[in-house]
Amino acid sequence: MLTIEQLDAQIETADGSASSSLPRKLLQNINLHINQSEIVALVGESGSGKSLTAHSILRLLEDVSPITLSGSIIFKESEILALPVNSLRKIRGNRISMIFQEPMSSLNPVYTIGNQIMESLTLHQNLSGTRGHEEAVNLLFKVGISEPELRMKVYPHQLSGGQRQRVMIAMALACKPDLLIADEPTTALDVTIQASILKLIKDLQTETGMSVLLISHDLNLVKHFADRIYILQNGRIVESGSCQTLFDNPTHPYTRKLLASLPPKINQIEIAKQPVLIHSDDLNCTFKLFKGWKHPFKRSYQLIKAVDHVKFSIHRGTTCGIIGESGSGKSTLAFALLKLVPSSGSIYYQKDDLNGMSRKAVRKLRKELQIVFQDPFSSLSPRMSIREIVSEGLTVHFPELSEAERVTRVNEVLADVGLDSQVGDRYPHEFSGGQRQRIAIARALILRPELLILDEPTSALDMTIQTQIIELLLGLQLKYQLTYIFISHDLKVIRAIADTVLVMRDGKIVESGSPEKIFHNPVEEYTRTLIRSSYLSN
Repeated sequence: MLTIEQLDAQIETADGSASSSLPRKLLQNINLHINQSEIVALVGESGSGKSLTAHSILRLLEDVSPITLSGSIIFKESEILALPVNSLRKIRGNRISMIFQEPMSSLNPVYTIGNQIMESLTLHQNLSGTRGHEEAVNLLFKVGISEPELRMKVYPHQLSGGQRQRVMIAMALACKPDLLIADEPTTALDVTIQASILKLIKDLQTETGMSVLLISHDLNLVKHFADRIYILQNGRIVESGSCQTLFDNPTHPYTRKLLASLPPKINQIEIAKQPVLIHSDDLNCTFKLFKGWKHPFKRSYQLIKAVDHVKFSIHRGTTCGIIGESGSGKSTLAFALLKLVPSSGSIYYQKDDLNGMSRKAVRKLRKELQIVFQDPFSSLSPRMSIREIVSEGLTVHFPELSEAERVTRVNEVLADVGLDSQVGDRYPHEFSGGQRQRIAIARALILRPELLILDEPTSALDMTIQTQIIELLLGLQLKYQLTYIFISHDLKVIRAIADTVLVMRDGKIVESGSPEKIFHNPVEEYTRTLIRSSYLSN
């Protein structure tokens, strides 16, 4: 099906002089093959070259970056690197489809979801009109989107991160490709959907003979779905073999390191009874969703209750973990607590009701209430350097700091999240998804807030970095008595960091308690389903 031999990717980099540059190899001697009806996984840490390898297969970077490819990529007897552009276009999206890592930057913000799926069906399957619409609705249903007919009319920003990723998967599967390249396909999905999406891909593979290149940093996921695995480190494949062989008898030190880095249970910190920092009482968030037209001059709306009569308290210096499926209201609850979306009810922060405060008064509290957003690529300005992004909050909230003091604090926080101070002059597009998330965490931490809301902060990070970030957050919490609200679909991470856990479904908190209670003795069947889907049931 696909054979890659001696693939090198090289980029010209400046050596400090004005007239010359030096080549730097990003991929070195990549040898990989995928058989018919086979799932092959490519695993490695952020920045190891996984996405670059995937993009090279379709030559997606040749017109937008100074990267030179050499070697051989043969797809069904066609040499990809030698194909003219017109021939390559017939392969892209049709015979080889790709699911990209960050759906928000891949979906067109000015077209509805339905139009974007139908565009692919029209171009490659010659399905348009009623037939195309019906097939698009069917695809949305298959990938687990509720009310698919209604979702056809919405725009990407109106969906949650997980729902946007499912739309990307529907678009990729629309043409029933021979080879599906899945670049972190379940990164933004909750645990119950992860297994169903991968099962869907597996079923389509069995039905059509499709092959799959599965790119992931999640070894737990790879173990359950891949036939063979390639381990990538610093642009080189260091080990490959069957799934069972690599997990039972790894030979390379890097493979053993990855296996050892699966997030363990980190001992819970004994925290004395602390005063309540933030408390919500009867909190509600309601949005209007456009359904269609009653007649040519009047629109029809459906009211969606994203947060429904939520009540909870968080004590200073503790971590509250919030789990639930995509669209359950986790992120909307976070936005409501920060006054980023309108809400009713009460939000008490240190005895002050935020819903009763003026915008000017709330603005003064912004440095104390910070958030790390789910999608780092869309939350980092592409026009600002990393140093400017991270230091922007200092400029706004601490104008009395000198330039030297700002530089020192930026370098310190970059080191805390595992980045060298030399990255400060680079821009977001130059980093992998995991590295961009670390930059977003640094931007929030530099203000040393009282409350830090982390919305899926580890979803784009590989296993070793996940553990480092958890340990970093726990260390900072002890040092500064920080309070965290940690939103995640990854129950392994929540189990490792949370002191209390809230389980959300359809905008409501259906269960709450300590991690021991939630993970070892859940009351609700919904909670038990989440635990089983995350492979924590044992």
